[in-house]
Amino acid sequence: MKISKRGRYGVRLLIDIAENSNGDHVNLVSAAMRQSISARYLEQVAIILRRAGFIRSIKGASGGYMLAKPAEKIVLGDVLRALEGDMLVAEAPPDTSNGFRLCIWRSVFEPLNRRIAAIIDCETLASLIKSAKKSGDYMYFI
Repeated sequence: MKISKRGRYGVRLLIDIAENSNGDHVNLVSAAMRQSISARYLEQVAIILRRAGFIRSIKGASGGYMLAKPAEKIVLGDVLRALEGDMLVAEAPPDTSNGFRLCIWRSVFEPLNRRIAAIIDCETLASLIKSAKKSGDYMYFI
């Protein structure tokens, strides 16, 4: 499993909005410049995030984006699933009569899926920002 640019850029956009909003809307072009991401691509990501209910948009000259809910309520796992789909390493085998496949699933893939979910479902946008500020490193790698 590899998280695509869409997933990585989406999380970076949310962090940028959280850090730069100060109660106002964040201009997408400004966020794109700060994050060194194409504004056109970031627009597509923002549409997905808006439809999923993570951000709100206001059109017009003073428009932009802001978080739809507090950063403490935005869970990384929910964001990644909205942008990427299921975060599974592998799905359960459709044919459970094959003992070998089922054994591999139960001993390798199912525990991996659970561990990935445990990690991404306990991190919030606020916790990511807090850990980045604590370390002094503002590079957001996922």
